Amino acid sequence: MMDKNSRLSLTAFTLNGQMVEVDAPPGERLSHSLRERLGARDVKIGCNAGDCGACTVLVDGAPLCACLMATQQAMGKVVETVSGLAADDPDAKALADSFQAHQAAQCGICTPGMMVSAVALLRDSPQPDATQVADALSGVLCRCTGYRKIIDAVVAAHIPGLEAPADGSVGSPIPRIDGAAKIAGAERFGDDIAPPDALVLRVIRAPHDHADFTFGDLSGFARSHGLATILTAQDVPGRNRFGVIPGFEDQPVFAEGRARFRGEAVAALIGPAEAVTALDMTVLPITWAALPAAMTCDAAMAALPLHPDRGETNEMCRGFVQCGHAESALAEADVVAKGLFETGFVEHAYIEPEAGFAEVHDRQVVVHACTQAPGMDREALAAILAQPLDQIRIVPTAVGGGFGSKLDLSVQPFLALAALKTRRAVRIAYGRVESMQSSTKRHPARMQVKIGARKDGRLSGMAFDGDFNTGAYASWGPTVSNRVPIHASGPYRISDYRAKARGIYTNGPPAGAFRGFGVPQAAIAQESLFDDLAAQLGMDPLEFRILNALDNDTPTVTGQVFEGGVGIKVCLEALRPAWQAAHAESGRTGDPAIRRGVGVAAGWYGCGNTSLPNPSTIKAGIRPDGTIVLHQGAMDIGQGANTVIAQIFAQAMGVTMADLTLIGGDTQVTPDAGKTSASRQTFVSGNAAKLSGETLRAQLLALVNAGPEAQIVVSDGQISITDGGQMHMPDLRALPVDGEGYSLAASETYDPPTLPLDENGQGSPYAQFGYAAHLAVVDVDTRLGTVTPVRLVAAHDVGRAINPLLVEGQVHGGVAQGLGMALMEEYIPGRTENLHDYLIPTIGDVPPIETLIIEEPDPHGPFGAKGLGEHALIPTAPAILNAISRATGVRIRQVPATPARVRAALKEAGYA
Repeated sequence: MMDKNSRLSLTAFTLNGQMVEVDAPPGERLSHSLRERLGARDVKIGCNAGDCGACTVLVDGAPLCACLMATQQAMGKVVETVSGLAADDPDAKALADSFQAHQAAQCGICTPGMMVSAVALLRDSPQPDATQVADALSGVLCRCTGYRKIIDAVVAAHIPGLEAPADGSVGSPIPRIDGAAKIAGAERFGDDIAPPDALVLRVIRAPHDHADFTFGDLSGFARSHGLATILTAQDVPGRNRFGVIPGFEDQPVFAEGRARFRGEAVAALIGPAEAVTALDMTVLPITWAALPAAMTCDAAMAALPLHPDRGETNEMCRGFVQCGHAESALAEADVVAKGLFETGFVEHAYIEPEAGFAEVHDRQVVVHACTQAPGMDREALAAILAQPLDQIRIVPTAVGGGFGSKLDLSVQPFLALAALKTRRAVRIAYGRVESMQSSTKRHPARMQVKIGARKDGRLSGMAFDGDFNTGAYASWGPTVSNRVPIHASGPYRISDYRAKARGIYTNGPPAGAFRGFGVPQAAIAQESLFDDLAAQLGMDPLEFRILNALDNDTPTVTGQVFEGGVGIKVCLEALRPAWQAAHAESGRTGDPAIRRGVGVAAGWYGCGNTSLPNPSTIKAGIRPDGTIVLHQGAMDIGQGANTVIAQIFAQAMGVTMADLTLIGGDTQVTPDAGKTSASRQTFVSGNAAKLSGETLRAQLLALVNAGPEAQIVVSDGQISITDGGQMHMPDLRALPVDGEGYSLAASETYDPPTLPLDENGQGSPYAQFGYAAHLAVVDVDTRLGTVTPVRLVAAHDVGRAINPLLVEGQVHGGVAQGLGMALMEEYIPGRTENLHDYLIPTIGDVPPIETLIIEEPDPHGPFGAKGLGEHALIPTAPAILNAISRATGVRIRQVPATPARVRAALKEAGYA
């Protein structure tokens, strides 16, 4: 029986209709008590600072950030979380249906906070308008959706007439098949799955941009503070290096005596949760000696090399493309536009910080973590741990946003090393500051560009020179350096072209993959100068682009010719009505100090790796009981791969989506479908799924000698085949089963056909490109320098929209990220390391977005489909910058175009 003092220390409140008591120390966050003491894992943690709103719960009916409320403050109150609401609240149930119908949940990490906040609104205002919704949900951040679908879903929650889901065939706008779990808070992310008795791991990171360090008595510190162990570089049994590009594995798991960026890992402390939480880090025996830091490309090229073993300078690598004679064509051009353009570090800002746990089973280390590339993780860990591949298993959790950064290793090596050393389950969840300090960023770029044109509007030469700050380690820097020169022309015909891009080591955070691999930066420069050229020629900017747009049978700057599927001209032409309508309202508004402008820009993106092998494998099988199992290893990070790959497979096999059972990317049971990046999954894994579905269908039909037009029906565990009016019932139980229990099985691989580039960058780097054109209308306050987007129109050629609903979701999310890059986002080490100082678009920042889906089928794509994820944002920033220029006559050449920068440019141009 509990004594009186213990009873007095308990905090009692009602949680989702049940009375609970929790023994929490004074000041413990309610979010922590809910998750760790009461098992309410549907309450998500994104920042622990009240910035993101993911942990929003209802307290006596009011939405509050649980991370800002002490548990003791909940005494006697009624607390509701999304799982409780989803179970029996009528507003939540209506809202869940609407969220599914509108594709209002993508990765799902912010969805509990959105749902809870929306329920509170619907209880007060059952049929709110968009303004009310935006106000009610303004405290919750989302990085995936662009918010507009969330607004639409809440507005429509109690409006009857939601369309019934389509049948799931290719082209059907069905809700995502994993959406219900995300909306109800049942999806399990990296920090939701560790066993209760797991040890906790805390990484020690460098507080300086560049510093030497030495350790004192770490063993004594561990003993005196109740820790299980402390890991350093000496505890890495294999190679203390990792990276994503062969030959560029230069980042240590733990730095060895010298840290090269703020946030670099030097050690890891492992112990019981209470011991790690109680640590006083100021007495950790480590001594730092700060060194001069080179933070920019220019400074780094004048400094000693960060990696002497890689060369005598800090130039990491370079990419080059040349065709024709750029300088001669520029000299002969009638008009020339040129300029220096600069961009900064951009943070991915996914709402789920990196997290996971690891354990050892029968000598096999098993890592559960949020990742975009389980196969790559496994290969990298094999080198670090000096273990064979079959002794390493990666079990991906749900991923709360990635956008490229979760391609690189983060928590995985720390967890694996700790589990192997302690033989215990070990967990970690980065805090927001730690995540932002240590994760990769979009590359800052400094680009000098010159483009010419003739009087008839045809382009005449282009020269591009760009330096890309890859930070302290290579990460995806080589990919950026190679991809940018191919794409810097934009989707246009330029016969005389020269482009060079260099990746430069600095003491900044490692710059890696971020939705576009350097192409968005290059597009800002190229598309801005296209507007300047059109102005010099007196041509309409849209018509100038249409005149010069690539077409079928027209060579790109690498000499590659596509016989079909080049859809950029159609995208640009689709903007004509909106472009003409926007011109009618451009110029001044009701306030003479606020000027309205409309801008346009285009973009393209090669889907998959650049001139490198890029395979995906998809496996499927049929069990004796008729269950059709799809091993779907293409990581779904919110973009909808689980749904799209299943739609493609089902169509190819001739069954329905409801007939499928999915198994995810567990490396023990599912083949490697490649990384989720470079807009490759719909294209590459989609092709593999199509081949697998066709193969399994052929095997099944062969059992009864049915023809290719036969129909397959699955009902109550029985598969029937109808061919020529006759029904056949194959006896699957009579067939021998393989080692995985399948009577029939198929595993197919697809690798896109590409060719290497020669010394001048000529070749066929991609089997397909995706194309896009965006239009932006903005208001510029010339007194304050503020830029307010009014609306955006986005035309995207996706070849074939496998799922139009998911296409719209990807476009909206990409547009929102492009808007952030244009106007507000800039990561500065030591200054913008949280979601309060680092600004991403909120629900009030993203205007209405109109999506125009263009379908120019690609000969290589599954059912004609193309990738989409990257080029969803490429044209947004330049379209906004062009709108600012057309509103004010001022060209912004450095992003983000913050009010201070815009106002300074306006003053320089003579504005009062």
